[in-house]
Amino acid sequence: MRAPIAYVFLHMHATASDTAANELPVLNGTRLRLRGIETDDFDAFYALHSDPQAMRYWSFPAWTAREQAQAYFETACSSRDPGRMLCWAMADIADDALIGAATLCDIDREQGRATVGYVLSRDRWGRGLAREAVSLMLVHAFDTLALRRVEADIDPRNEASCRLVERVGFRREGLLRERWHTAGELCDTVMYGLLAREFVRDA
Repeated sequence: MRAPIAYVFLHMHATASDTAANELPVLNGTRLRLRGIETDDFDAFYALHSDPQAMRYWSFPAWTAREQAQAYFETACSSRDPGRMLCWAMADIADDALIGAATLCDIDREQGRATVGYVLSRDRWGRGLAREAVSLMLVHAFDTLALRRVEADIDPRNEASCRLVERVGFRREGLLRERWHTAGELCDTVMYGLLAREFVRDA
């Protein structure tokens, strides 16, 4: 998954609720929590993914009709398998409203790796919230799932997202030319990788 915009990091801690297998842990930060996507989140979820600016560097174009959202939304609601994919709502810790989405996908427990993705509502940009969400996911990936490596797939024009992952320790590992064809445009990918020992927890 590709990643949009975020900026400054705030110190946070992650706490996982006691859950059975195949359930999604709740990760609490200082200003947001990562929780399961719920049925009542549909309107906010659609608004997020239908914003052309928020979706500028994503792997599919902004939605233009609510019908486009349904299958994707249902998959996000049900993706709670720590062996494959975890999809969270980024929720404002004050009122639990959905303000973004965060995903740990392509999880390979045998090989010890996964891919991180995120999108944040445009009215919340510039406050460090996406970086808080990414750090919460990384703590879960490395400490709870015991993964060795997390990857990020970012459009090289998305300089803010590149800065975000670099601040928490990701290293730029290569350029994949014309990897995506989105909204009639061929897009390159910068591949980033982060090893558990390189994660900057308190930057």
